[in-house]
Amino acid sequence: MRHPRVLPALLLAAALELHPAPNESIRGFDPASQTAEVKWEQEARAVPDAGRVRNFIEKLSNRAHLAGTPASKQTAEYLLAQLKEYGLDAHIEQFEALLPTPRARSLEMVEPEHFTAKLEEPPVPGDRNSTDPGMVPTYNAYSGDGDVTAPLVYVNYGVPADYEELAKHGIDVKGKIVIARYGGSWRGIKPKVAQEHGAVGCIIYSDPRDDGYFQGDVFPKGPWRPREGVQRGSVMDMVLYPGDPLSPGWASEPGSRRLALAEAKTLMKIPVLPISYGDAQPLLAHLDGPVAPESWRGALPITYHLGPGGAKAHLKVVMDNGTHPLYDVIARIRGSENPDEWILLGNHHDAWVHGASDPLSGAAPVMEAARTLADMTRKGWKPKRTVMIAFWDGEEFGLVGSTEWMEKHADELNRKLVTYINSDSNGKGRLAVGGSHSLEDFVQQIARDINDPVSGRSLLTEVLEHPRGPARAGATRPAEQNAPGEFRIAPLGSGSDYTPFLQHLGIATLDMRFSDEGGGGVYHSNYDDFYWYSHFSDTTFLYGRTLAQVMATAVMRLSDAPLLPFEFTRLAATVNRYIDEIQKLPAQQKPDLTAVREAVEHLAQTAKTFDADYAAAAAKFGSAGAAKLDPINRILFESERDLTLDPGLPGRPWFRHRIYAPGMYTGYAVKTLPGIREAVEAGNTEQAKEQAGQVIEVLKKLDARLAEAGAMLKQI
Repeated sequence: MRHPRVLPALLLAAALELHPAPNESIRGFDPASQTAEVKWEQEARAVPDAGRVRNFIEKLSNRAHLAGTPASKQTAEYLLAQLKEYGLDAHIEQFEALLPTPRARSLEMVEPEHFTAKLEEPPVPGDRNSTDPGMVPTYNAYSGDGDVTAPLVYVNYGVPADYEELAKHGIDVKGKIVIARYGGSWRGIKPKVAQEHGAVGCIIYSDPRDDGYFQGDVFPKGPWRPREGVQRGSVMDMVLYPGDPLSPGWASEPGSRRLALAEAKTLMKIPVLPISYGDAQPLLAHLDGPVAPESWRGALPITYHLGPGGAKAHLKVVMDNGTHPLYDVIARIRGSENPDEWILLGNHHDAWVHGASDPLSGAAPVMEAARTLADMTRKGWKPKRTVMIAFWDGEEFGLVGSTEWMEKHADELNRKLVTYINSDSNGKGRLAVGGSHSLEDFVQQIARDINDPVSGRSLLTEVLEHPRGPARAGATRPAEQNAPGEFRIAPLGSGSDYTPFLQHLGIATLDMRFSDEGGGGVYHSNYDDFYWYSHFSDTTFLYGRTLAQVMATAVMRLSDAPLLPFEFTRLAATVNRYIDEIQKLPAQQKPDLTAVREAVEHLAQTAKTFDADYAAAAAKFGSAGAAKLDPINRILFESERDLTLDPGLPGRPWFRHRIYAPGMYTGYAVKTLPGIREAVEAGNTEQAKEQAGQVIEVLKKLDARLAEAGAMLKQI
């Protein structure tokens, strides 16, 4: 083991796991039901095992298991067998979707000299997985086909602001091939903006300033991306809609109707190819034109020029746009009192190559949580609400398996799904949670009641004493920002399987993981394998164990609480902060948001009154009976739906949530109050006014429903 303190840490954590303290309450429980809940939780937290987390990751990362391949099906079948072995009712649901793979891909510099890009990741001594003969080619799914020869232009991160900077230098990319570095936005934005500006091809590389030797030692000496490492990934235009591009709005099952390729709005029209910084350096080194602005300069040992001129490239991409099967694995524990109220926990199982970090480091704790819950049922625990566990397929292509499942079951989910809890990749460090702010207080209580496996202090203490700042430009996912001494969860944009549940259906959602600052490393590369993970991430697998404890506790509290633990004063305060942010935007004209602010402040007062009524009635929850509690619970778990509206956001009606959405040009990163914010950023004052009216509408709807629930609480 790498850390000699592991055993003392385990003993310390076990000794301090007597939470909550006698004077601390758990929201949603009366004293009697809380006593029973604490007993079950303590037993449950003793079940997850770091060794099992380790074995799960090692076993399933032994070979590539890209969605749509036989190996992905075998992974799903293994998960199904494990869940059944634990005694859970489980099955596989099969879908079919467009899952492209490359037929041909090549890149060469033809002027001023000849250079052929390697487009592959070589084996690393000591890392047996890096020699896997089934390694997935380095490519971007949903690239357009193309065989183009054109001058190169360096476009920095390839976001709209970068093209504005190029225009200042008199540089037009029309008819050119652009080369952009990863970071600054989601990868799919880069070819999208490039083709909007008339480029005929797009190359994306990882610059060592963002993800390589500038950050630290590279793999295998350190965790950062080596010279020939490549980040694969989808470039589907997911900000329009995720899921199968050929079945927008309906589930893509065997034999179902599909659009023609030309009709699909989320496919790129130009060829796109990811490359390493080893392959990028000769291309960039031969560019002429103005020297790049200082903030555009990476860490390669060259002078960064913008082009065009100097370097001309030949780029060829031909895709096999075939339809392939997907296998979602679903398990359930039927609720004893409210079986038609569901709590869903999920993570994806497909990977770009081996996927030790993404997704298996998150899937392993989900499996341990499933084993824990199954073990509790054998000991007599009976969840009041139905618990479901899902392992999604096709996430890496564009949240395909989860979206297709949502579309198939949308009506039933809208009636029954209380909360969706997501995980993805997991690391070490501090608890990082994003999601619906009506669950922020709920998450804080869980963080209060579970300890960090190394320090032995509560997860909450660790977060409060180590607040996060903004994510750096090269990070793969945004980090939440906590003020010192204040617990906040982050708003969610996109990039994982929570998207269809939160952004489309309006289901209260959480995304949970442990993470350090930063990102990158071997993300989506052949080197995301067990060797890398066991040397540089959660090397003791204790944070995997702790994440299983966190998820099992969250599921148990949501399934057992007599009254659901939603809380709305924090939601109102959070929306107020979002208004402040919009008012600080550097726009020439901004809409008058006074009426939005008034709606938020009225909601805040209603939420405060509701909270007082909630506290006053808490002692009677256990004896109130279903007739009184069920209507209140219905309002509470539909509260997130109240924040959605049809039609959805301008230009992308699939996204219905009026508080959170991925940005049109940020991809993964969230835009809060997205309709208003993006209209202000675009200088569209009339649209901003219209969107402000829609935000007021959903806030008033939630306000009225909350007042109704408060009146019911008074009757208890």
